[in-house]
Amino acid sequence: MRAFAEPAAEPARNTPDTVGTIMSLGLGLVAVIAVIYGCAWLIRRMTGMAGMNNSAIRVVSVLAIGTRERIALVEVGGQQILLGITPGSIRTLQVFDEPVVDVSSAASGDFARKLQSLMGKSRAAPEHKE
Repeated sequence: MRAFAEPAAEPARNTPDTVGTIMSLGLGLVAVIAVIYGCAWLIRRMTGMAGMNNSAIRVVSVLAIGTRERIALVEVGGQQILLGITPGSIRTLQVFDEPVVDVSSAASGDFARKLQSLMGKSRAAPEHKE
């Protein structure tokens, strides 16, 4: 009775090749990482080209007045400009003929003190008499 005989052993062709799969996934991951680094390099190069003349305008200092309002002292062509910055607009508050804050002293954090002293000088508060 040969009807119940075992079929001949056939090599398993449907089993996944784990080494080949891991190599394929690894190469795909390396390719994706290379594309990401390439895009980052390209963006850095493009922003470097657009911002070649960064020395023309310099932000000397910024002071937060409220949650979304700021005052910024900007130096343009040797002249310092005080700007009021809100979410909806940017306005010129004062244009100074001579530099108010030296760029080296702005790093020390005394911009707020000098600004308050200038505001006190320009706007003398009326004295209250009782």
